[in-house]
Amino acid sequence: MTATPTHQTLSWGHDTLRLDLRIAADGTTRLGLGAPSDPSWDGALPLVEVTATGHGRFWSSHRLVDSTLGTRLRHRAHHVTREGGWHVLTVALHDPDTGLVAEVVYRSPDGVPALRAEVTLRNEGAGILHLESVTSLALGGITDVDLDTADVWWADNDWLAELRWQRRPLRAALPQLSGRVRYGYGKGSFALAGQGTWSSCGHLPMGALSDRASGRAWVWQVEHNGGGWRWDCGERHDTAYLALSGPTDGDHGWRHPLEPGGEFRAVPVSVAFGDRLDDAFGALTRYRRASRRPHPDHENLPVIFNDYMNCLMGDPTTEKLLPLVDAAADAGAEYFVIDAGWYDDSAGWWDSVGEWEPSTTRFPGPRGIHEVLDQIRERGMVPGLWLEPEVVGVRSPIATALPDEAFFRRDGVRVVETGRYQLDLRHPAARAHLDAVVDRLVGDWGVGYLKLDHNIDAGTGTSGHPAEVPAAGALGHHRAHLAWLDGVLDRHPHLVLEDCASGGMRADHALLSRMQLLSTSDQQNLLLYAPIAAAAPTAVTPEQGAVWAYPQPDDTPDEVAFTLVSALLGRIHLSGQLAGLGPEARALVHQAVAVYRDLRTDLPGALPIWPLGLPGWDDPWAALALRTPTTTYLTAWRRPGADPTTTLHLPHLLDTPAVATPVFPANTRATTAWNPGTAELTLTLPTAPSAVLLRLS
Repeated sequence: MTATPTHQTLSWGHDTLRLDLRIAADGTTRLGLGAPSDPSWDGALPLVEVTATGHGRFWSSHRLVDSTLGTRLRHRAHHVTREGGWHVLTVALHDPDTGLVAEVVYRSPDGVPALRAEVTLRNEGAGILHLESVTSLALGGITDVDLDTADVWWADNDWLAELRWQRRPLRAALPQLSGRVRYGYGKGSFALAGQGTWSSCGHLPMGALSDRASGRAWVWQVEHNGGGWRWDCGERHDTAYLALSGPTDGDHGWRHPLEPGGEFRAVPVSVAFGDRLDDAFGALTRYRRASRRPHPDHENLPVIFNDYMNCLMGDPTTEKLLPLVDAAADAGAEYFVIDAGWYDDSAGWWDSVGEWEPSTTRFPGPRGIHEVLDQIRERGMVPGLWLEPEVVGVRSPIATALPDEAFFRRDGVRVVETGRYQLDLRHPAARAHLDAVVDRLVGDWGVGYLKLDHNIDAGTGTSGHPAEVPAAGALGHHRAHLAWLDGVLDRHPHLVLEDCASGGMRADHALLSRMQLLSTSDQQNLLLYAPIAAAAPTAVTPEQGAVWAYPQPDDTPDEVAFTLVSALLGRIHLSGQLAGLGPEARALVHQAVAVYRDLRTDLPGALPIWPLGLPGWDDPWAALALRTPTTTYLTAWRRPGADPTTTLHLPHLLDTPAVATPVFPANTRATTAWNPGTAELTLTLPTAPSAVLLRLS
């Protein structure tokens, strides 16, 4: 701690991250982060920004910052600790006028330029504070980026069209306001907010800021498993600021009555830094690995076959599954997942689900579905099942067996969406029902993999508790959902859970810090899957990003290789009509799985880079590379209409005499030329569509 007559400054962090906490003589506390030089303290923000009814902003706007409560918070105490490999700084603040106390906890994994922030509010006053917004992280005075050369990034995310990163000059969103007259404050910002009960429907709960001149970049994420999130990026006193939060009154209709003695926890958030955008994503990848629940699947990376995509499409039967089981085992799959439909005794299962009992018409033999599950085990694979646990069909017996309080309700009426009710996992009856289902499937049936899907958006939330606004009910439910997942894995520590929601509608770190895989998309067009697969490591670690590889009997060899290549730098979700493939296509499948089983030991420590930049949805070429200390794996896709040759940039290999070796397909006609002085690889693929996986070592 250093001190001057006007303030004290605490420098906290480690070799790759420094946070400067400045405490003024009057207790006002500000921080600066990530800049190699001293931050601009004129633009610095309070550690927490809070609005409550009767306590708004001193500068009126729709931004998350400039709150009167945040400005009044004063330093009470701080302490520095270590928790294993994590550096921890805890700062206590209080507002003497209202009795509001804020505890801010910053954590950073040793050696990783990334920061996690959490905020807890307590009311030590005599009156209720009706909270309307609470930031989990507020950072002002960002000097890493020049506002005139900065770009703001966000990812549009839709069903079948996930992970579409967009870029806009920050000045296009935040025009220069000062000239002959200087203004320290505007009212606008570049902001995104989620909606509904899906965390990433519309946009990923992420963003980034980069500087075209210096290259420096920041990447952030809100770690919340519902749509109640918001982030702001704006300008104050000629520098950028960033504010991240969970639900707010303005965006989601969220309010929380903080009663005397009461406590409220804001959602966790994190931010990572780098000298380039790729480096920042690499730091975020390392942070995600350090902050998730340990699980053997993260290291073993078994090959998964799932019967859904471009295959049975929700119509499994014993007759259809048994040949697929044999074909998947012959190809080298280690898990076999029976997807939707295994519980369906009629043609209208959508609004009757909830019991999760096996169909007797689809599996008619004396052993029913267990004939297939046993065959999966006999062929050396682990059986898995699809499950949509959080919904109950309106025609399901469970809809009347559980009390009204176990479901989402608004104004005393159950919420109905496309023939389904949404369970409220705060209710013990809802959790007990799901625990019984999971324990039966896993404990009694021996299922080792559950694909947990979620295909409805239940809207603003539930007002199931007295005087509760729907957005507050949603926040409570989503937190109960996370606690339920923790309980499932506590009871079944080797169970593998897949995070799916109509493809990638819940791509968030709150879920992925617990669940082992993310379903990246439901996209059935192999050409359109390429940019999704290339961008997947922006949202999830490579070893958790499940990508469909679904060769079809009518596909050309180039098309078979194209779809298989898409999955080799993530997690293979093998599918398609394997039993109906011809000899050449089947050989390509076997070859791809063998290649994957050889390289997968490198994936849990690899960091992503994008040699052509983050992929655009219509880009003729897409590329993704994963780098380890000794090897770089590079996937490149050429789509129809693209020139046969492209140049890929690999700056981490500058002045390195690398050798590019084709890995898959073995008979590729790709040609390469490496220039170590410019760190550029010239790649030619003579046909389109085609794709290749290269190894540079």
